[in-house]
Amino acid sequence: MPRFAANLTMMFNEWPFLDRFDAAAAAGFTAVEFLFPYEHTPEAVGERLGRNRLTQALFNLPPGDWAAGERGLAALPERFDELKAGVETALSYAEATAAQRLHLMSGLGSREDKGAVHAYRKAVTWTAEKLADRGMDLVIEPINGRDMPGYFLNDFAFAESLIHDLALPNLKLQFDIYHRQVLHGDVTMALRSLLPIIGHIQIASVPSRHEPSCEELDDRFIFAELDRLGYDGFVGCEYRPRAGTLDGLGWFAPFAGEHHRLSKAVGALP
Repeated sequence: MPRFAANLTMMFNEWPFLDRFDAAAAAGFTAVEFLFPYEHTPEAVGERLGRNRLTQALFNLPPGDWAAGERGLAALPERFDELKAGVETALSYAEATAAQRLHLMSGLGSREDKGAVHAYRKAVTWTAEKLADRGMDLVIEPINGRDMPGYFLNDFAFAESLIHDLALPNLKLQFDIYHRQVLHGDVTMALRSLLPIIGHIQIASVPSRHEPSCEELDDRFIFAELDRLGYDGFVGCEYRPRAGTLDGLGWFAPFAGEHHRLSKAVGALP
C-alpha cells in the first residue's frame, strides 16, 4: 500500500500552517510534506511532527524570492553562493524534522543556455554531495510549463539523463504524476522504466490538480501498480482540494485505517 504524505502547503489550508500537522494526523495521515517551512523555526516544525508522530517525507530547499516570481536558484550562475547558504539553512530544518530527502528547484531558464546548464549541473552536484554527508537524498523534479512557465527542468528525459550522467548514489528523481501526465503522458510505462532512480512520487488529478481519482487518470490502477513494482517510498498528495480538504478525502478513506494500523504496528502511534 502506498505511504501517503499530506502536502501541508496545498492541503489543510483551513488551518494555520502549524495546526495543519494536527489536522493531517487527525485525518489519518502518518506522513507530511510541504514546500517551504522557513517562516517558522525548525524547532516549531519539529515539535508539531513529534507531537503527532508524523514522518517528514520531503520539503524544498530555499527557492530565492518566491513572492517576486523566483522558482529556484540552481540554474542561475550568479546565485550559487546564495544557493549554498540556502542549503545550510535547509539542513537545520532537516535535522529538526529528521527529513531524509530535499527537493532542489532549478529556477527559471532555458536549456539552450549553456551557462544555465553548467550552473545547474554544478548546483545539483554540490548539493547532492553536501546532503550525502548527512546520509540524505537530493531529488529533482521536472515541472510542466503550464503551471510554471519558463521552468528550466521541464523534461523527464533530461532529468533521467542528468541523474545517470552524474552517477551520484543519493541523486534521485521526484516523479510527480500530475506533471508527468501534462508533459509527456505514458505515466505507467514511465514509472516502470524509471523506478530505479525514483526517490519520491507525488499525485494529483489531471488536468485540474484536485484530489486523485476524479479526472482523466485511474489513480487506483496507479496505486496498485506502485505496489506491483515494489515501490516503498512516499507518495505526496500535492493537490488543491476541490472544496474543503476534509470533504475531499473520500479517496483516502480506504487507506486511512491501514495507515493507522501499520503505524501502530511499528510503534508510531499510541
